[in-house]
Amino acid sequence: MEKRAFIIEDEENIRELIKCTLEPCGLKVFGFENALLMFKELELFNPDIIILDIMLPQMDGLEALKKLKSNPKTAQIPVIMLTAKSSEIDKVTGLDLGADDYVTKPFGILELMARVRSVLRKSSPTEENTFKYEQKGIIVDSQRHEVYSGDAKVELTLKEFDLLKLLIENAGMVITRNVLLDKVWGYGYAGETRTLDMHIRSLRQKLHDDADEGKYIVTVRGVGYKFNS
Repeated sequence: MEKRAFIIEDEENIRELIKCTLEPCGLKVFGFENALLMFKELELFNPDIIILDIMLPQMDGLEALKKLKSNPKTAQIPVIMLTAKSSEIDKVTGLDLGADDYVTKPFGILELMARVRSVLRKSSPTEENTFKYEQKGIIVDSQRHEVYSGDAKVELTLKEFDLLKLLIENAGMVITRNVLLDKVWGYGYAGETRTLDMHIRSLRQKLHDDADEGKYIVTVRGVGYKFNS
């Protein structure tokens, strides 16, 4: 079945560039100049992925993301945010609100294609994702794509889930930053390592894990991270 993508970008030339980039990947692309038009279309069907610009008229991308993630019917749709190069706070806020990844403007076509493929691959269940991992009261269920801390369900983005799964299935072992970036982002990612730091910070917040205490995730300075077994 053909996968569908929504692009919400108010600049027509960028919207068309993204459309031309993704259609060769086998995606049926729907473009919208604002989030209100997207939400109207969501009443009819859900896409497999949403690419959402932050700077939008009428309703900005962060507000739209919050609305998407607060609705059970749309909460599981993967979202990639388009952010300004200098706006780190937008990246952090987007990840905190549930974005699965972000692409910084101006972006390269190959980078965008790779990120979209990676997010789609991670959101599609495979036969190998049928394991359950448990460490220190944290349970990662790959088959259901769910995480629990005790009896409480922890809502994670796709990247946060993959990051936690990789750490917990290798509990006690230090995983280097480069390996984490490569395995979680899935395509030899060599961009900002701050991407990893932001996801670790968000993951710690959701697990109520103090960075200094390192109850679950331990920082090994100059090397990477490990899950405290």
